[in-house]
Amino acid sequence: MNTDKPEIKIAILDLYDGIANEGMRGFREILERYKAKHGLNLSYEVFDVRRKAQVPGTNFDAYISSGGPGSPIDSEGTEWEKKYFRLIDKLDAHNKSPSTNKKHVFFVCHSFQLMCRKYGLGEIGLRRSPSFGILPVHLTEEGKQDQVFENLYDPFYTVDSRSWQVINPDMKRFDELGMKILAWEKERPHVDLPRAMMAIRFNDYFIATQFHPEADPLGIKTMLLREEKKDEVINEHGEAKYKEMLQRLDDPDKIAHTQSTIIPNFLDEAILGVERLEA
Repeated sequence: MNTDKPEIKIAILDLYDGIANEGMRGFREILERYKAKHGLNLSYEVFDVRRKAQVPGTNFDAYISSGGPGSPIDSEGTEWEKKYFRLIDKLDAHNKSPSTNKKHVFFVCHSFQLMCRKYGLGEIGLRRSPSFGILPVHLTEEGKQDQVFENLYDPFYTVDSRSWQVINPDMKRFDELGMKILAWEKERPHVDLPRAMMAIRFNDYFIATQFHPEADPLGIKTMLLREEKKDEVINEHGEAKYKEMLQRLDDPDKIAHTQSTIIPNFLDEAILGVERLEA
């Protein structure tokens, strides 16, 4: 490790509530790759937010808040959620202060939904059926200009895995708060249902996706090849859809490209700034 470089500390907020998942491994792998690529003195710490009500302080350089199972509504008023939102408020207050070391946060899926509830941005509810697969996401004009989505195709492909969703944005609220919708779920002209918001920029330092940018082909393939998951996907979506998912996993322009683009772009914003400040 190059110790003359500034120490960069990342907090990973684990919202999986102890449920086995591929997401946490995905975050770790991205951070390890990023550290090696840029020769950084980078460390990360995982906080078990939902199960143990563990929340970091404000002394980290960047924060990644994970997806997770269950309802993003039922946790309202719980101890862990109060602590979680207190942290978000502290980071927001810090970013609004004259301090130069701004705190960037990336919110994924369940965290996206919690933040949409916090800010009152849209209607949160159960989908008619769970969404699971390697699916296209469409950028808005604002999304095309956002540095976190730089070098992505439009649409780009990513892992979408949700039973809950945020739809029907309250545009008046977005305008009041200066927030922007960056992406929508795939167009479904034959289905008369509202499209879910898939990415939002809350402010210069907070960004969220309702999909899983940390997912990688190997992890998803391993999951899909398990008998119980294979049966679940075929029962829910049919065998043709299952085979299509496996084919899309092998395409380097799909989720492999997304995984190596979005969170690294976020880290460029969050970390290279820290390096410049301390250099």
